[in-house]
Amino acid sequence: MSQARKTSRLVIRRIRITGWSAVTALLVTIVTFLTWFHIVLPADRAAVDAAFADDRIAVSLSDGIITAAPANAESTTGMVFYPGAKVDPYAYLPAFRELVADGLTVVIIEPLFNMALFDVTPLADATATAPTVTDWWVGGHSLGGVKACMVAEEESLQGLVLLASFCANDLSATNLEVLQLLGDRDDLTDLTAVAEARTLLPSAAEEQVIEGANHASFGAYGPQSGDGEASISKAEGFAALTEALSPLFRAD
Repeated sequence: MSQARKTSRLVIRRIRITGWSAVTALLVTIVTFLTWFHIVLPADRAAVDAAFADDRIAVSLSDGIITAAPANAESTTGMVFYPGAKVDPYAYLPAFRELVADGLTVVIIEPLFNMALFDVTPLADATATAPTVTDWWVGGHSLGGVKACMVAEEESLQGLVLLASFCANDLSATNLEVLQLLGDRDDLTDLTAVAEARTLLPSAAEEQVIEGANHASFGAYGPQSGDGEASISKAEGFAALTEALSPLFRAD
């Protein structure tokens, strides 16, 4: 066999080895990526079960959408809600339980890869789960709030609720009603970024701080790495959330 032929075979072999190594590395990266995104902060099972068992509310599930509505009355006000990054969407059912019992419909999106920013669910698909609702809000927790801001810019809505979150797009020229809730024990929300992004909200936007609340106080899950330590219980945090949001939805 000639030296040239031997060299050619050696080169082809090296190319094959390199190719298979690259494919293997790519597959490992993809598997790692998908595994990481599918590991979520789990919801408190007991709190979620209690929400499902509450005969004042009716919870339905359909194609990645969780709808919680009053069981014994027609709801005319609703909120499409985007969870925080890698937080189990069911963790927010206990947080909104009393608001739903009082007349609010909450539609929680189960986002693609457990990241609201990746989700492509049309707003119309979410609102279609509650045909009696005429006045729609959008809201989100943490990165879910960033997604909610993006939706609010594109759709005709009544208002926006931000839980431990802020906008990255400019809504200052809109007529949206906006309520931004923060916790004073939250070590995951960048308060400097919140202050800088304040100009992106309408001038009438309202900000409230829940004393004793941390980042995870807005959902039935936790603890969350890097978060501050809450000085109030989950129940107290949810009660404060209900108190803050009730005036918005009862006004209708």
